Amino acid sequence: DVQLQASGGGLVQPGGSLRVSCAVSGLTFGNSAIAWFRQAPGKEREGIACIVSDNDDTVYSDSVKGRFTIASDNAKNTVYLQMNSLKPEDTGVYTCAGFLDGQDYWGKGTQVTVSS
Repeated sequence: DVQLQASGGGLVQPGGSLRVSCAVSGLTFGNSAIAWFRQAPGKEREGIACIVSDNDDTVYSDSVKGRFTIASDNAKNTVYLQMNSLKPEDTGVYTCAGFLDGQDYWGKGTQVTVSS
C-alpha cells in the first residue's frame, strides 16, 4: 500500500525559511518521481518541484526557482523541500505526490503560511 505523508508546515515570516518533508512508503524509491504541489486559497493546484529518484534530476516552477530546493534521502524514503526567501504568495497547502509506472499517489498536505 503506497502512502505519502507531508509534514513540517507552519507559520513563517516573509523572508524566512522552512523545510517540509514527504515520507514515502510502499513505493520503490529508486524508480519513481516525487513532486511537490501547492494550492493557495481560491487558486488551482500548482506543481512546484519534482525529483527523479534514480538520478536526482530536478525540475522547478518559475515561481520557486532559485528559492526552493527539492532533495531526496533514499535511505529514509523521504523527500524534502527546502524553502528560502519565502513570500506571502507562497502561502498554501503543500502536498507531495509519487509517480511510478503510470500511476500517481497522493498524500495529505501540510499548511504553509507566510505572514508577518
